[in-house]
Amino acid sequence: MDKRPIGIFDSGVGGLTVVKQVMKVMPHENIVYFGDTARLPYGSKSKETVTKFSKQNVRFLLTKKVKTIIVACNTASSNSLEALHKTFDVPIFGVVDAGVAEALGTTQNKKIGVIGTAGTVRSGAYEKMICKEDKELQVFSKACPLFVPLAEEGWTDNEIARLTAERYLEELLEKGIDSLVLGCTHYPLLKRCIGTVAGMDVKLVDPAKATAKQVKLFLREKGIENFGEAPGERSFYLSDYTDMFYSICQKALKQGYNPEIIDIEQF
Repeated sequence: MDKRPIGIFDSGVGGLTVVKQVMKVMPHENIVYFGDTARLPYGSKSKETVTKFSKQNVRFLLTKKVKTIIVACNTASSNSLEALHKTFDVPIFGVVDAGVAEALGTTQNKKIGVIGTAGTVRSGAYEKMICKEDKELQVFSKACPLFVPLAEEGWTDNEIARLTAERYLEELLEKGIDSLVLGCTHYPLLKRCIGTVAGMDVKLVDPAKATAKQVKLFLREKGIENFGEAPGERSFYLSDYTDMFYSICQKALKQGYNPEIIDIEQF
């Protein structure tokens, strides 16, 4: 049994949707979460800046003796994962790989939509990985930057959210997609709204679920699961105070937690 925690980081508090899935799939694992709330959003920043921030985030999590790390941020996963693998020895998982695998198993008509931040869409990570597996697949991507502030404001299923979703998804639905990847950790918070607009014929793919299952399998194969009977301990750290942490905690995790504020620039 390995009681070392799983480290998870995101550009803000959207990664709490990943924490939710990890808690659901691996309830006995200890978790250390870091949200870089002082420097969000990552989606509008360059690849070099996102990689620099991601390396600092990993260095912080390593001080907590984590046994593996999940890059919960799609922008960081699509822009920095390769650099992180080259720099650090700890096993590091990104949400993009798992999301791609899930989408490949979901689509029937080989038309997949991807929504995410500008940085994730600009990287082309989802398109490259999906088309590498099957060249007959068509991938249609759309940056949806307003979904993040809507999620953090708690406006996840109202008229404003619905109208925004209709505008963003219109061209993807016209392409005839049957699967839609929620390529940002904030987007599962709007899942009901997005699903209503997308319709019953479009399967929503949440990379967080697939990532949690992937990490569980890895821990089992390596023999480093935590088999404790009690629920795992959860520790939360932010780089700046934000009221949104509490509201999204309540929405995603169904309870509040008290985060500790740290100076990420030290790492």
